[in-house]
Parts: sequence; structure tokens; C-alpha cells
Amino acid sequence: MARLQPYGDVFRCLMGDGKADTLGSMPRAMRVEYPGAIYHVMDRGDRREDIFVNDVDRQDLLKTLAEACQKTAWQVHAYCLMRNHFHLVVETPDANLVEGMRWLLSAYTIRLNHRQKLFGHVFSGRYKALIVEGSGSGYLKTACDYVHLNPVRAHLLGTDERLLAYPWSSFGWYLAAPEHRPGWVRVDRLLGEHGIQQDSPAGRQEFERHMEARRLEEADEEEIKALRRGWCLGSEPFRQKMLELMEGKLGENHSGELHRETAEQKANRIICEELSRLGWQESDLTARRRSDPGKVAIAARLRQETTLPIKWIAARVQIGTAKGAKAVLYHLARGQHQRKPARVDEPCAQLEFQSTV
Repeated sequence: MARLQPYGDVFRCLMGDGKADTLGSMPRAMRVEYPGAIYHVMDRGDRREDIFVNDVDRQDLLKTLAEACQKTAWQVHAYCLMRNHFHLVVETPDANLVEGMRWLLSAYTIRLNHRQKLFGHVFSGRYKALIVEGSGSGYLKTACDYVHLNPVRAHLLGTDERLLAYPWSSFGWYLAAPEHRPGWVRVDRLLGEHGIQQDSPAGRQEFERHMEARRLEEADEEEIKALRRGWCLGSEPFRQKMLELMEGKLGENHSGELHRETAEQKANRIICEELSRLGWQESDLTARRRSDPGKVAIAARLRQETTLPIKWIAARVQIGTAKGAKAVLYHLARGQHQRKPARVDEPCAQLEFQSTV
């Protein structure tokens, strides 16, 4: 096998440029995935067109992101929604970036097209995913600060407006008290890289001061170039480790079956847990009627905690057709939502953040 080179060949292998590389013809670029990996993800609208029609669409993408985090155990360190693209700094404890992004982008596209009576692609090509070193050496801070300062670079904020005034980024959550913050937004690591040890009113106030000072600094062009065009943001030892990981992955099957297998393993674990809770055997899924509340509850949990399609869930739990199962789960979720009070961690960018500082 040819030795990977640090820049040109690996850049094409990771990010993809539509050309064959020196390692053989690869129709699709390969993603590096491992437990605990952190990525700066960016995706644009098809032909650079808008991906949001209105604020309802922006809220829906955040809602869909929250669902993706619940399904994949992702931890979001930063996000920012712009007019025709979005940024996301996400940590993947279970090595499932591809699985989660596939679900996130397809789910949002379906929902947007249905709501706006549109059709076709929303996003262009493949999303970019820059691997970020998260060892506390400042690279996570670089990526997250870049994301939070996007509205400043795009001139969406006046010079007298605080960063908090832009409602479609995670910056406001960093200034919110923990009890008002969604569970999928993780703030401790970025606060730590800013030298802030406690998620307290004083710590949050200090974080805002740091960021307001950063917006006044002259942009580091090399840093921005690395974030926009690079494949890895980290130290030389970290980059070398990623290159070695790439070499080990080249001989594996990257058609997507590995990711689907992982999702199915998770689903079967959930089913075993639910069968044990109910005191059932596997055969009960066949013997009991399709509308059995226990079977519906299993299907609802699979729908909530995995990225598997409804067709797979309906067949595995034996609750009828995909269309029928989708209708049952929709009405179940709707009934539960009507009975529950509003949650403080609902991802709504229109929330008026209480800074408590």
C-alpha cells in the first residue's frame, strides 16, 4: 500500500475533490471516525442557496439537531446557523458522525420540503468535516470561537451589539444557567480552554468578556484557512495519529454497511432491555397483536434513540407497515407532548437567555 502523504493525497481522501487519488479510484471520500472524535462540520445549501425560508425553519433544524443528539449521544460544543450554511462543532462518543449526519440532513430536508411545499435537495454535495484535537491544547477553542464569531465576520451584528444579540448560535447557551441549557449542548470543555474553571455566573460573565474581546482582534488568515480548507486541526503528533488511522481504514468497507450494522446492534440491545423490562421473550413480538402497547413502546424508543428507518423498526418489532407504524408513533408522541409541560431544554433560539451575571 502506498504511504499516505500529509497534505495533498490525504486532503482529497478525507474531504474529496471529485478526482481519483494516488491510492486508487475512490468514488466517495472517506470519513475518519473513532470514539470521542471532535469535528468542525459545515454544510451549504445546494448551489449556495438559502437553507432556511424563515425562523421556523431555523428552529426546526435545531429541533432536528436535538433529536440527532438523542439518537447518537452527540455532544455539541458550538453551532451557528447562517443564511445559506451552518457550522457545528460536535463530539461523537460512539464514532457515528456519518450515521448521525445522514439522519440529520435527510430528516431536515424532508421536513423543510413538506412544510414549504418544496422538493429536491436542500444541501449541496457532501458536508465538510474537519477533525479537531480536543486534548485541551487550544484547538477546540479555535474551532468554537470561529463558529461563534461567524455573525461578526458576516456583518450581521452592529458594532454596538453584543454577540448575544445573534439568536441562531450556541453562544447564548454559554451565558445561560445550566438548568436553562439543553442537555445536548456541552460547555465545560470550551470554558476550560478559555481558562474558566467553573460554570458559574462569574465564569459565564468572564467568557462573554473573552469573546467580546476576540471579536475586536484582527482575523488570523492562516487560522481561518485551516478551518475552511484543511482536514485536521491539531498538533503534529495528533495529525500523524490521524494519518495512521487513515491508513488502517483504507482496506475496510466504507459503503455504509458498517454504520448500519452498528445502529442495528444498538437497536437490538434496546429491544433486549425492553423485553426484559416487560418480562417478555423474543417470541412475544410475533405472538402479540400489532397494536400491543408494549410493542408500540419499544418502537417509540427505537424511533427516538436510533437513526434506523421506520421500515426497519416496523418489521423488527412487528407492528405492521412502515406507514401504519409512523402514524401510530406520531399520534403517541403528539399525545405525550400535549400532556407534558414545556421543557426548559427545548432547542429554541428565540428563548430570551437569562444571563444570571
